Amino acid sequence: LPSVHILELFHGPTFAFKDVALQFLGNLFEFFLERRNRQETAGRVHRITVVGATSGDTGSAAIYGLRGKRNVEVFILHPHGRVSPIQEAQMTTVLDANVHNVSIEGTFDDCQDIVKQLFGREEFRREHSLGAINSINWARILAQITYYFYAYFALVREQGAEAKPVFVVPSGNFGDILAGFYARSLGLPVARLVIATNANDILDRFLHSGIYEKNAEAGVLATPSPAMDILVSSNFERFLWYLAHDNEAQEGAAGKREDEAGEIIRRWMDQLKATGSFKVTQKSLDAARRTFWSGRCSDEDTYQTIARYYAATPSYVLDPHTAVGVHVAETLRPKIEALGAQNHVICLSTAHPAKFSEAVLKAVDENGGVLDFQAILPEQFVGLLDLPRRCLTCDNSADAVAQLVAQHTSK
Repeated sequence: LPSVHILELFHGPTFAFKDVALQFLGNLFEFFLERRNRQETAGRVHRITVVGATSGDTGSAAIYGLRGKRNVEVFILHPHGRVSPIQEAQMTTVLDANVHNVSIEGTFDDCQDIVKQLFGREEFRREHSLGAINSINWARILAQITYYFYAYFALVREQGAEAKPVFVVPSGNFGDILAGFYARSLGLPVARLVIATNANDILDRFLHSGIYEKNAEAGVLATPSPAMDILVSSNFERFLWYLAHDNEAQEGAAGKREDEAGEIIRRWMDQLKATGSFKVTQKSLDAARRTFWSGRCSDEDTYQTIARYYAATPSYVLDPHTAVGVHVAETLRPKIEALGAQNHVICLSTAHPAKFSEAVLKAVDENGGVLDFQAILPEQFVGLLDLPRRCLTCDNSADAVAQLVAQHTSK
């Protein structure tokens, strides 16, 4: 595929793109807490309890961003057995006193739903000063906007002022590509934003049909790209608000349209919870398609894409999530080329391949290749699986997690 660029976003302490935002967010939490405590005159010490859910990368990035931070306790919920061994080790081998890993028997959606329920409990939220590290926290999105601008300027320096990027983004919870939507809204010249999904393809199905529908019978499918194994993308609600505001709400007095858009979103989300789906109007769907394209990548396509690119360029290994993006870019090649010669594909590479050793080795081995995995293994991963660990187990319920948080923050 010509004119394809890989934007590597994993050069942080946990080798995932989420380090970009969570190193920043951890410092923000500490900065504002310290400032507030300096200004405190009644002797109270202000603290924050961060509760988050992870499908793999958010948890370790949050832990590394918050470990050892003064007056911060962090609880990370992850689905038992549904994160990669490296991801689990990155989280559970951090033994700082303020870090609490919690294993939940269920899926990422279960973990995310528990977090949302806890934030919805007003008394609990206030008592423990809850803070968020998932991309429901706006600061996460804010920080991620920056690399879209960085990529654009890098492309212009290399290709000239007429170059216009098509960003292809492996998408699970929609936060990463939502940052691209805001970058485009701020005036960044973006030809299209492409949502690349794995077999958990709710976003791709929406862009094709206008129906946002859970795959209720199958549930969340386990794939080689586990950070994208999400049934309901919480950040998609933010984009849906713009669709509702611009295309569904009626014209009216100042502020009324915004309120109506919020009410429409509430109805859609209630319908999703009650029936498993909702449908937007054709006007809203057309508006979404003017910004977004989408595509789906099967497990087999993921493995073959890793193997094919490794065979062509043995010095470069795609992680399974990046492979999803590259495959979708390939399938959309005719549409991208039709946009014009000035368009260049930028695939966001969201994680280091060493974090997903099983998938990468399986892909290369089953397609006749040989990969010396030690050659690509970062120094920080050597011996990681053998380090001491600490992890709590908890029932799959908001009540159980709330009790666990209260127990460990009171110490």
